[in-house]
Amino acid sequence: MTDISRKDFLGLSTVTAAGLASGCAPIAAEVDVTADLVVVGGKVLTQEADQSSVDAFAVKNGRFMAVGSNEDIRNLTSVNTEVIDVSGMTVLPGFIDAHSHPSGAGLNALKNVNTNLGSVARIQDALSERAAATPPGEWVVGYMYDDTKQEEGRPLNRIDLDAVSKEHPIVVGHRGGHTGVYNSKAFEVAGITVNTLDPFGGHFYRENGELTGKVAERARGVFNVPSGSTREERATGVAVICSEMNAAGLTSVHQAGTGSAAFVAYQDARDTGTLSLRMNLMARGGTFPALQSAGIRSGVGDEWIRIGPVKFAADGSASERTMAMSTPYAGRPDDFGILTMTQEEVHEVVEEAHRAGWQIAIHANG
Repeated sequence: MTDISRKDFLGLSTVTAAGLASGCAPIAAEVDVTADLVVVGGKVLTQEADQSSVDAFAVKNGRFMAVGSNEDIRNLTSVNTEVIDVSGMTVLPGFIDAHSHPSGAGLNALKNVNTNLGSVARIQDALSERAAATPPGEWVVGYMYDDTKQEEGRPLNRIDLDAVSKEHPIVVGHRGGHTGVYNSKAFEVAGITVNTLDPFGGHFYRENGELTGKVAERARGVFNVPSGSTREERATGVAVICSEMNAAGLTSVHQAGTGSAAFVAYQDARDTGTLSLRMNLMARGGTFPALQSAGIRSGVGDEWIRIGPVKFAADGSASERTMAMSTPYAGRPDDFGILTMTQEEVHEVVEEAHRAGWQIAIHANG
């Protein structure tokens, strides 16, 4: 960044005027040297070695215009400038999230049951309240569950969810995004029994010859849980998560895996003025063929919505102990985690994406 005062800008105006007087082609009729926004009275961390902090900064047309002292930056104001005095607070550049799933998180917050409650009993209570307001046969969905943070010292299981309802299929998704816990009704609807074989890249967990309710990776696909959301709700979900992430200091986000409905939701949010995060959207592998056939590739877009890599997943999750390992998990001598792609599949998709001009991201925790 450059420390620019009003004097510097007036000097620029003088040079422009001199050029006009000497017969040069005009650059502009006027140079507007006033800011749209100034922030003063703070400790602004610039990330520059030779001027690591300043008192204030000015913004124009969404770009930093100047940094410097309170006096210099106030000189760039007009009656139309918004002035914020941060009263000694530290001001940091916006944070960049390198890997998250905002559109899904926003929709969850809007429609589903937050089960980040720290207790099996409290999770049951929250799900029971939702089930009571849900017609029999329709899904009840929980999210943000963490199996390692329950007061009871054990994970949620199928029997716990059966106690909530045997008339509603129920799933509680882990916050890591790679496993879920299902009740007996959900298994029944999906046609899964204790004798059902694991699909490649997935696992139905069993204990003492019975299904525990936990399901991992590709095996979750057999349940076909409907999103139950409208286009308007998906755009609203984006607005909700933008507000939450902005409040945590985030201004730019990489969404790891974006389906067609999420692409539309981000554009809809932008059209309504509620997209306040700059998004780099990694396309899901399933969305890639349609984008490829349309001639779209990595880099298409602008500063608010840009298409990034195509994303594939080769194994599971560290937090859920499903990532593929070269040695078994502690206390589970036969459990090496889960590979969700073969080496041949990896070679095939990487070559295809590379030849089509795409960047490639592959989830591989193990």
